[in-house]
Amino acid sequence: METKTMTKAKYLEQPSERITGSEAIVRSLIAEGVDILYGYPGGAIMPVYDELFKYRDEIHHVLTRHEQGAAHAAQGFARISGRVGVAMATSGPGATNLITGIADAQIDSTPLVCITGQVPSHLLGSDAFQETDIVGISTPVTKWNCQVTKAADIPEVLAKAFFIARSGRPGPVLVDITKDAQFGELDFKYKKCTGVRSYIPVPKTNLEAVKAAAELINAAKKPMIVWGQGVILGQAEAELKAVVEKAGIPAAWTIMGASALPTSHPLNIGMVGMHGNYAPNRLTNECDVLIAIGMRFDDRVTGSLDTYAKQAKVIHFEIDPAEINKNVFADVAVLGNSKDSLAQLLPLLNKNSHESWHQEFKDLYTIEYEKVIKDDLHPTKEGLTMGEVLKEINIQSEGNAAIVSDVGQHQMIACRYSEFNKTKSNITSGGLGTMGFALPAAIGAKMAAPEREVVAIIGDGGYQMNIQELGTIFQQKAAVKIVVLNNEFLGMVRQWQQLFFDKRYASTEMINPNFVAIAEGYYLKARKVVKREDLAEAVKEMMASKEPYFLEVCVEKEDNVFPMIPSGASVSDIRLS
Repeated sequence: METKTMTKAKYLEQPSERITGSEAIVRSLIAEGVDILYGYPGGAIMPVYDELFKYRDEIHHVLTRHEQGAAHAAQGFARISGRVGVAMATSGPGATNLITGIADAQIDSTPLVCITGQVPSHLLGSDAFQETDIVGISTPVTKWNCQVTKAADIPEVLAKAFFIARSGRPGPVLVDITKDAQFGELDFKYKKCTGVRSYIPVPKTNLEAVKAAAELINAAKKPMIVWGQGVILGQAEAELKAVVEKAGIPAAWTIMGASALPTSHPLNIGMVGMHGNYAPNRLTNECDVLIAIGMRFDDRVTGSLDTYAKQAKVIHFEIDPAEINKNVFADVAVLGNSKDSLAQLLPLLNKNSHESWHQEFKDLYTIEYEKVIKDDLHPTKEGLTMGEVLKEINIQSEGNAAIVSDVGQHQMIACRYSEFNKTKSNITSGGLGTMGFALPAAIGAKMAAPEREVVAIIGDGGYQMNIQELGTIFQQKAAVKIVVLNNEFLGMVRQWQQLFFDKRYASTEMINPNFVAIAEGYYLKARKVVKREDLAEAVKEMMASKEPYFLEVCVEKEDNVFPMIPSGASVSDIRLS
C-alpha cells in the first residue's frame, strides 16, 4: 500500500516532462490510484496497451474475453470496493460492446471510467475501418463523455472524468481518445480535479427540511423506512442503523440497498418490490409516514403509482434533485448525502418503539412464512428448490459472503434469502436487469476484495451469455464460487408465460450443454448436484475450496417465485401463490 501511495504521489507532484499521449493515459490512471483495469486490446487503443506493458508492475490489466465482460467486471470491482472501476476497449465494435455495461452502471449509479480508442482525428466522419460515433452512442447512458483529439488535453480530461464518475450520485464516464492523440506528445503534469463549473455533485442539505422531516416522524403512529443503494454509496450505514433504532421504525430495502443493515436486525423487515416480502409491500399502503432514503421509487418497487402510499406523508432523502417528485410526490424533500442528512436528523428524533405497528409486520411475515418461505427453504417435494441452495450457502458462509446475482428468478431468490452481515454484499443488476452480468461482475468483486468469499448465483440462461469469462477466471486464478441454478428454462419469462399467457412457453425452454464439462475445459473444479442428499456436502466442498469452483444444481423446472406483484398492480395486490 505504501508503494502504491508513493507511486501515485510521484505523478501528482513531479515537474512536467515530455511524454506521449498514451503514456499520459497510463500515468493519469496511476495518479488516480488505479491498480487494476479490465479490457480488450485492438488497433485504435494499441499505443496505450504498449505503455501498459511498460507499467505492468504498477497497473494489472485483466484481459477479459469480451468487452461487455470488461465493463461488468469493472462494475463488480466498483460495487464492492467503493472505488472507480476502469474498463478499456478499442474503437468500433470494441467500444460498442461496452455499452450494455455502461448503461447498467448508469441506472445503478456505479462509478466507471471507460476509455476507448478511436480512429485518427483526420479520419473522423469518414466511415473509416472500425469507426463509430461512440460519444453519440453513449451520450444517453453516461454521466459525462468526451472525445480527445489532442495529446495535451488528456490529463485534464481524465482528471475530470474520475471526479465526475465518483462524486455526488456516481455514474459511468466515457473518454474516447483518437489514435493520433495517443501518439502525440505533451508536457505532462497531472492535477486532480476538485470541481467543475456548474456541476454541484452534492446539494447542500437544508436544515429546515430536516426539521420538518423530524416533526413528521416524531408525530407518526405508523412510520416506515424504505432505503436504497444511496445509503451504501453515501457510506451512511451507521447513520441509518442509528435512526432506525432510536425511532423504532420498521425498515425495508430495495434490492440495490440490501446489506446496508444486517439481515438479522430486528427492525429489518425485508425487501420491497415485485418479488419482495409480503409485509413491507402490503403495509406500504397503510403507513402514515413513508421515509425513502437513497432510493428512486422505481416502478418495480412502487407498482401502480395511482395507489402507491396515497395515505402517507412522504419524506424523501436524496442526493439527486432530479429524483425528487419524479415518480412519487414528496411532502418533505431532504437533499444531500444521506450520511450527512441522517446525521442531522438523528438528534431531532424522539426515542420510540412502535411495538404494535411492528407486530403487524411480524404477523404478515408469519403468513408469508407458512405459504411461501417454508416450502422454499424446507421443501418436502422431490425436486430441489433455489431457496434451499441459498440456505446452504448461508450456513457455510455464515452470512459473510458477497453474493453476485444475475437476472431472473434466481436473482429474486438470492436477494430474498441471502443473509448479509456486511455492507456491500449484494451485487446485482437492478435497474437495467442485464442477463450475463454476474459472472464477470463476480471476477471484479473478487479481485477488489480477495479476502472475501464471492459467490455468483446465476441461472442457466444468463450464465451462457458471458460463459466465456470462465477463461478470465482461469487465467487470473480468481477464486470465484459459481453456482448455476439450472431449471432448463428462462425461468422468469416462463413464470410470466405460465401466469399471464396460458402456459404458452414460447422460446423459453433451454436445451443446455454439459456445464461441468465446459468448466473442466477451463480447468476449474466442477460438480453437479441433482439430489437433495448431496446438496449440503457439495456446497460445503465449494465454500471450502481456495480455488475457483463451479457448482451446477438442477432445480425444479417449473417453480415460481412468490410473493409477486403483477406488473402495474398495486403493492396491496401482492400474490402469495
